[in-house]
Amino acid sequence: MWKEFKGFIANDSIVSLATGLIMGSAFTAIVTSLVNDIFMPLIASLTGAADVSGLSFKVGSATIGIGLFLQAIINFILIAIFLYLTLKALEKAQHKKIVAPDEEPSGPSETELLEQILAELKQK
Repeated sequence: MWKEFKGFIANDSIVSLATGLIMGSAFTAIVTSLVNDIFMPLIASLTGAADVSGLSFKVGSATIGIGLFLQAIINFILIAIFLYLTLKALEKAQHKKIVAPDEEPSGPSETELLEQILAELKQK
């Protein structure tokens, strides 16, 4: 049972999952900083006040604070836009790298290699 557990932990998919999780949390810190330190101040300067976290209204004797919820929605939309644009740029960059080379291969073609092999076999 211990060997099976060690095999499970050392499995490539588990290691890949852990790596993805760590990279995801690091990327989350970058995106959060981008939203909080760059986008939100820009929006605040354009709109005058983009921080809606203090908004609330009263219903009877209860105070409903919707500001934090609205702020979370704003953050989500900004993060979604940033991720969409980033993934589109990465997709475009990868597509160019994979598809763009229309150059001729620098070595002999497959036919030339087969002809060379055939010539060597005939010599023997």
